[in-house]
Amino acid sequence: MFLPNQKVACVDGKFPLGIEQLYTELPKEGSTYTIRDIVPGVGLTGEEGEVAVYLCEITGPLNAHGIERGFRADRFAPLETIEEEAEEEIALGMPALVPA
Repeated sequence: MFLPNQKVACVDGKFPLGIEQLYTELPKEGSTYTIRDIVPGVGLTGEEGEVAVYLCEITGPLNAHGIERGFRADRFAPLETIEEEAEEEIALGMPALVPA
Protein backbone atom coordinates (compact mmCIF):
# COMPACT_ATOMS: atom_id res chain seq x y z
CA MET A 1 0.00 0.00 0.00
CA PHE A 2 1.30 3.47 0.82
CA LEU A 3 3.54 4.98 3.46
CA PRO A 4 3.36 8.39 5.12
CA ASN A 5 5.24 11.05 3.12
CA GLN A 6 4.99 8.96 -0.06
CA LYS A 7 4.17 10.88 -3.24
CA VAL A 8 1.15 9.63 -5.16
CA ALA A 9 -0.84 10.64 -8.21
CA CYS A 10 -4.62 10.81 -8.27
CA VAL A 11 -5.81 8.29 -10.88
CA ASP A 12 -9.55 8.58 -10.16
CA GLY A 13 -10.87 12.11 -9.76
CA LYS A 14 -14.51 11.23 -10.44
CA PHE A 15 -16.58 11.76 -7.29
CA PRO A 16 -20.31 11.27 -6.67
CA LEU A 17 -22.52 14.29 -7.28
CA GLY A 18 -23.04 16.34 -4.15
CA ILE A 19 -19.83 15.25 -2.41
CA GLU A 20 -18.40 18.74 -2.94
CA GLN A 21 -20.81 19.85 -0.20
CA LEU A 22 -18.76 17.79 2.30
CA TYR A 23 -15.28 18.78 1.13
CA THR A 24 -13.76 22.19 0.49
CA GLU A 25 -11.37 20.61 -2.01
CA LEU A 26 -11.20 17.25 -3.83
CA PRO A 27 -8.18 15.53 -5.38
CA LYS A 28 -7.83 16.18 -9.08
CA GLU A 29 -6.99 13.39 -11.48
CA GLY A 30 -3.36 13.62 -12.63
CA SER A 31 -2.29 15.81 -9.70
CA THR A 32 0.43 14.80 -7.25
CA TYR A 33 -0.20 14.54 -3.51
CA THR A 34 1.68 13.42 -0.39
CA ILE A 35 0.27 10.73 1.89
CA ARG A 36 -0.18 12.05 5.44
CA ASP A 37 -1.67 8.86 6.92
CA ILE A 38 -3.42 5.59 6.00
CA VAL A 39 -6.52 4.66 8.00
CA PRO A 40 -9.44 2.20 7.96
CA GLY A 41 -12.19 3.84 5.95
CA VAL A 42 -15.95 3.86 5.90
CA GLY A 43 -17.82 4.57 2.67
CA LEU A 44 -20.34 7.36 2.26
CA THR A 45 -23.20 4.92 2.87
CA GLY A 46 -21.56 3.54 6.04
CA GLU A 47 -20.00 0.35 4.67
CA GLU A 48 -16.71 -0.60 6.30
CA GLY A 49 -13.69 -2.27 4.77
CA GLU A 50 -12.21 0.52 2.69
CA VAL A 51 -8.71 1.85 3.13
CA ALA A 52 -8.59 5.63 3.25
CA VAL A 53 -5.71 8.06 2.97
CA TYR A 54 -5.23 11.52 4.37
CA LEU A 55 -3.30 13.92 2.16
CA CYS A 56 -0.88 16.63 3.28
CA GLU A 57 -2.27 19.01 0.66
CA ILE A 58 -5.98 18.57 1.50
CA THR A 59 -7.59 18.41 4.93
CA GLY A 60 -10.93 16.62 4.88
CA PRO A 61 -13.96 17.62 6.92
CA LEU A 62 -14.81 15.92 10.21
CA ASN A 63 -17.60 13.35 10.29
CA ALA A 64 -20.29 13.19 13.01
CA HIS A 65 -17.82 11.43 15.34
CA GLY A 66 -15.11 14.08 14.93
CA ILE A 67 -12.97 11.91 12.64
CA GLU A 68 -11.51 13.39 9.47
CA ARG A 69 -12.93 12.07 6.23
CA GLY A 70 -10.22 10.72 3.97
CA PHE A 71 -10.15 9.55 0.37
CA ARG A 72 -10.29 5.95 -0.89
CA ALA A 73 -6.74 4.69 -1.32
CA ASP A 74 -7.57 3.11 -4.69
CA ARG A 75 -8.01 6.62 -6.12
CA PHE A 76 -4.21 6.99 -5.98
CA ALA A 77 -1.14 5.33 -7.45
CA PRO A 78 2.45 5.64 -6.21
CA LEU A 79 4.79 7.94 -8.11
CA GLU A 80 8.02 6.37 -9.20
CA THR A 81 11.13 8.46 -9.04
CA ILE A 82 13.61 8.59 -11.90
CA GLU A 83 16.03 6.59 -9.74
CA GLU A 84 13.46 3.82 -9.15
CA GLU A 85 12.70 3.64 -12.87
CA ALA A 86 16.42 3.37 -13.66
CA GLU A 87 16.87 0.61 -11.07
CA GLU A 88 13.97 -1.33 -12.61
CA GLU A 89 15.43 -0.95 -16.09
CA ILE A 90 18.81 -2.19 -14.88
CA ALA A 91 17.18 -5.16 -13.10
CA LEU A 92 15.28 -6.03 -16.30
CA GLY A 93 18.43 -5.67 -18.42
CA MET A 94 17.06 -2.70 -20.32
CA PRO A 95 19.54 -0.19 -21.69
CA ALA A 96 19.71 3.09 -19.80
CA LEU A 97 18.45 6.12 -21.66
CA VAL A 98 21.17 8.55 -22.63
CA PRO A 99 20.19 12.23 -22.75
CA ALA A 100 20.41 13.68 -26.25
